[in-house]
Amino acid sequence: MSNQASVWLNKSRRPRLEEGHPWIFANEIAKTEGEAVPGHLVEVRDHRGQSLGTGYWNPASQITVRIVAYGPLERMDTDFFRTRFLRAASHRSRFLGEDVSCRLVYGEADFLPGLVVDRFNDILVVQVLTLGMEIAKEEWLKALIEVFSPSGVYERSDVGVRTLEGLEERTGVLYGECPRHVEIVENGLKVQVDIEGGQKTGYFFDQRENRASIKPLVKGWGARSGIKLAEKTNDEGVSEWIPLNEKGSHVTFPYWDGATVLECFAHTGSFTLHACDYGAKKVTCLDISEHALQTARHNVEINGFSDRVEFVAADAFEYLRQQVAGRDERQVRANAKAAGVKVDTSKPLVAEGRTWDVIILDPPAFAKTKRAVEGACRGYKDINLQAMKLLNEGGYLVTASCSYHVRPELFLETIQEAAKDAGKIIRRIEWRGAGKDHPQLAGVEEGHYLKFGIFEVRSRKEI
Repeated sequence: MSNQASVWLNKSRRPRLEEGHPWIFANEIAKTEGEAVPGHLVEVRDHRGQSLGTGYWNPASQITVRIVAYGPLERMDTDFFRTRFLRAASHRSRFLGEDVSCRLVYGEADFLPGLVVDRFNDILVVQVLTLGMEIAKEEWLKALIEVFSPSGVYERSDVGVRTLEGLEERTGVLYGECPRHVEIVENGLKVQVDIEGGQKTGYFFDQRENRASIKPLVKGWGARSGIKLAEKTNDEGVSEWIPLNEKGSHVTFPYWDGATVLECFAHTGSFTLHACDYGAKKVTCLDISEHALQTARHNVEINGFSDRVEFVAADAFEYLRQQVAGRDERQVRANAKAAGVKVDTSKPLVAEGRTWDVIILDPPAFAKTKRAVEGACRGYKDINLQAMKLLNEGGYLVTASCSYHVRPELFLETIQEAAKDAGKIIRRIEWRGAGKDHPQLAGVEEGHYLKFGIFEVRSRKEI
C-alpha cells in the first residue's frame, strides 16, 4: 500500500491537465492528503478522487505540481530517467541523426519538466530549473551518463527562474572533464560554443532549421547590379558561361551573385555563417556584446569567411535608426539636387545610410512577463520598421521572436503594423517555430515560444 501523499483539484478548474498541460497551479488545488514533501512525488486526483497522474510538489512555487507520469509512480529513480532519456535519444536520432549536437532533453516536451540537456559533441550541458529535478539530481545524472556516455557534464543553472523554486543559481562540472570551448558542426558549418560564458547553455539549437531556410534568399542578386551570364568559348575551344558586367567585362569576384546581408543580435554569428556558406557577397555581423562578437569572429575565421564579413559592436536599435537617418538625408540631398537646389555638401552626413538585400533580426526575448508585452511589441515594431526601410527593393526581412508572452498572431500583427508605417507591402515566405529537437506538446502554449518569419518587402509606390 503506497503512503504517497495526494493532491485533490478544484471542481471548477479548467481541464488543462486532461488536455495535456503538465502544470498545476496553486489556485487549482482544493486540498492535499498525507504528508507531501517539497520536491517529492504526489498523486494528483480530480475533485471526485479519480487519479489523473503523478507529479512533484513544491508549495513555494506558483506552479505547485509538475506532472511526470499519467499513472502511478513511486519515485523518479535511475530506471525512470533511463527510460525517458532513451526515448528522447530515439526522437533526436530519427529526425537529426545519430550523435548530432542538439537539444537532447527539452523539459516538459520530453516529459521531464524542469530539466534541459544540450549535447555539444561528447559534452552535455544541463539546466536544472525546478526543486523536483534538483532533488533527483543523483538519479538523473547517473542515467544521463549511462545512456549518452559523455566525456563531461557541465551545469548551467544560472537562471533567475530557479529563485521562483527557492533555489540558488549554480554552475560547474558535474562529471568528467569539460573544456570551456567546444567546436560543433551545424548544417556543415563549424561553430565554437562557450559552455561557460555563452548565453543559456552556450548556443541556441532551436534555430537550426530556420538558419538553413535562408539559403534561397542569398543568391540571385547579380542581375540588379547589371551582371549577366554570357556564353563564351575559351582558348581550348570549350564553351562556358561567365559573368559579364554592363560594360562586357568579365566579373571575377566569385560571389558576384550574392546578397548583401545584415545580421542583428548576432550572438555567435550563426546566421552570418549560413549566409556566407550560401554565397552572400558581404555580411555585416552586429551585436552589442564584444564577447559575442569575439566568438562570432572566431567562427567566421574557422569557416574561411573572413574576407566577406565585417563586425559591428553596437546597439541594434540605435544602429538601424542611424542608418535610416543617413538614408533619409541622402534622399533629401538627391531630391534637392534633382530640383536644381544647391546642396551644402560640406556638412557631413549623420550616418552612412546603408541598405541591404537581406536583414536578419534574431533578438533576445523582449517580454519576460505578461506585463512586458506592450513594451515588447513596441520594440519589435521599431526594429522591424527600421529594417524594412533599409532593405533594397524586393529584399527579404528575416525576423524572429522568442518571447513566449508575445503570441504568434500578435507578433505577426506587429510586423504588419511596421510594414504599414514603413510604406511597405510584405509577402510571407516562411512562418516557422523551433526545430525538431524542440518538440511541442499539444495543449502547452508555453512550448510554442519561437516565432520565425521570412518576408519579401516591397515599397507601395513601386507596385
